[in-house]
Amino acid sequence: MHDRCVRAVVIRQASAGAAQRMTSMSQNAPRLALGLLGFGAFGRLAARHLRPHATLVVHDPAVTTWDMAAHGVRPGTVADVARADVVVLAVPVGALATAIRSLRPHLRPGAAVVDVGSVKVEPAAVMRAELPPFVDIVGTHPLFGPESAHAGLRGHKIALCPIRGRSTARVAAFLRAKLGLRVLLTTPEDHDREAAVVQGLTHLIAKVLTRMEPLPTRLTTRSFEHLMSATAMVRHDAPGVFEAIERANPFAADVRERFLALAEATRAELDPRSSPVPTTARARPSTTGRAETGGQRPVRHGTDPNR
Repeated sequence: MHDRCVRAVVIRQASAGAAQRMTSMSQNAPRLALGLLGFGAFGRLAARHLRPHATLVVHDPAVTTWDMAAHGVRPGTVADVARADVVVLAVPVGALATAIRSLRPHLRPGAAVVDVGSVKVEPAAVMRAELPPFVDIVGTHPLFGPESAHAGLRGHKIALCPIRGRSTARVAAFLRAKLGLRVLLTTPEDHDREAAVVQGLTHLIAKVLTRMEPLPTRLTTRSFEHLMSATAMVRHDAPGVFEAIERANPFAADVRERFLALAEATRAELDPRSSPVPTTARARPSTTGRAETGGQRPVRHGTDPNR
């Protein structure tokens, strides 16, 4: 009996010692080094949620170091950002090539470079062409912004496009485990094809509605309130966001043309005295046996690894 008690005490002590050693190892494990280039509205949102999980350094020549310090982030040089394990490019699509050229001399082999743009075909091509072959490339599009994610990131969606290397799985695991995001895998082409509808029409309609203001606020329906809420989510986006969504997406012009042609066709139905229905809005035979309008290609949805 005495021997069993002694053995039990020894086992408990050994277990407690192992647990303490594991905790110590976990506490002493090196934190992910993350460099953020760009500290605009989305860069600030990203920094706020990434800071607890990584050693973060930020560079943005348009933002003072005092402003960065006020947001609790460590300002650094371009070289400081480039030497991180993961480099996040939070810059407009039009500035992507210039930003990469400033980082390129300082990037480390094996690092992962990630963009967060609203379009993916053009940034993917730029990153393939401009980044050195010894870094991995992952295209991402957070499907949220400062307005829609004001209460937190958990449950929001993010699109990931594997472009080069093997870092996509590592990035996806971090986003799920640390930030609680729902990760959707897709290609740059499939992403932009869907985004041309999802974002292109949302921002286009919001742009028109804001130009129609003031709009009613008293005798409103629930559906109208939802429409106004959607408009409010994007109305304060930087002008570059609208430009990227409507101009840098190679599928946006066709979607926009189809939408406006159908709107004109609807107006013609309501007012027969108006101009004739454009040919692009007229129904045409479909291979499925149903009438179709417009010429958008079928959408192949991305794969959701969380399902």
